[in-house]
Amino acid sequence: MPTFSYEGVDEKGKAVNGAIEAASADDARTKLRAKGMHPTSVKAKAGKSSARKAGAQERERTSAFMAGSVSSKELTTFTRQFSTLIEAGLPVVRALDIMEQMLRPGALRNTVMDVRDEVEQGSSLSESLGKSGKVFDDLYISMIRAGEAGGLLGKILNRLAEFREKSQKLKSKIKGALVYPAAIMTIAGAILTLIVMFIIPKFQKMFADMNVEMPGMTQALMTFASVLVNFWYLVPLVPIGAVVTFILVRKTTPGKYYTDMASLYLPVFGMIIKKSSISRFCRTLGELTQAGVPILDALGILRTAVGNQVIEQAIGDIHSAIREGDNIADPMKRSRVFDIMVVNMVAVGEETGELDKMLLKIADNYDEEVDTLVNSLMSLLEPILIVGMGGTVGFIVIALFLPMIKVIETLNQ
Repeated sequence: MPTFSYEGVDEKGKAVNGAIEAASADDARTKLRAKGMHPTSVKAKAGKSSARKAGAQERERTSAFMAGSVSSKELTTFTRQFSTLIEAGLPVVRALDIMEQMLRPGALRNTVMDVRDEVEQGSSLSESLGKSGKVFDDLYISMIRAGEAGGLLGKILNRLAEFREKSQKLKSKIKGALVYPAAIMTIAGAILTLIVMFIIPKFQKMFADMNVEMPGMTQALMTFASVLVNFWYLVPLVPIGAVVTFILVRKTTPGKYYTDMASLYLPVFGMIIKKSSISRFCRTLGELTQAGVPILDALGILRTAVGNQVIEQAIGDIHSAIREGDNIADPMKRSRVFDIMVVNMVAVGEETGELDKMLLKIADNYDEEVDTLVNSLMSLLEPILIVGMGGTVGFIVIALFLPMIKVIETLNQ
């Protein structure tokens, strides 16, 4: 007998939905009215096997449009919309159905379809997300599991959405701060390259014809111009080679560790990286602890969620120390990664039993400091770029005019 999905209201006016077996849509409405329900929508529902088959066919059709991965921004938007539906009281399967209809064809939509099928077969949401590959990370799945265990799935999804939105906002702000200087440096580099390759060689020929003795500054500029003209193909190869080398080094464990360590000591950028990583650590640990995840499990998840090998190693040391009976503050202090203010606030949180609130407060403070640093960086980069460009242009002008001054002095004698 066919199965029909329905939506409607019961005798008390409460919205209801579900599925019912009937010979036809009219028969389904009759059965629902007999149960005291007033159906507003009755639709034929495909069986699970045919639904999964149709879903597989659709995923195959949309594979050409898939990017192969889900962007952080796309996942953040999904989490916010999904949390809104769950907090509105919709069942998980119904919410996933709606999300599937809202999403564009691609990797995330196909994943949501798979998750919905798993939940329909009786799996929990966290188990279904765990089978989705790398779309949902350990942190995401653990928070969902904690929400299911405590009956607070909607609240946990809302927290997860807020957490991802703050992280996304911070990433966007840092990337935005780098767009302007990157554009200026690219344009300035292109202009200077054209000057060195096409204008300076003409001066070099003129000085050679006049048999002028060139000062050291001019000679250095002419040598640089000659190398650039003769080996022009190195202009794109050098930056590409540097990027490829950096990527290859980052793929090795020692290389990733030492590049992460070096990044923490960069002027201004190092402070932004360090504070944003610690903020992510504190906020995530606070959210997991508040959601009821045991501290050791939370720290185990965080080891891969911070994004910096040096801080990840410090978290591993904290995890080992707590497992042996230590508190959190002491191993944090020994790691020399966390500021003394963070250590003291964590110690106070442990003593008062409000570690989660203290961690979230630290994260809020660090987010504000990162905002200040990013704004300072924006203010600092502009004069640095102006001075750098002015110095480069000044060097070229002086180097070209020094031989001409000697020529004028020779003619006046």
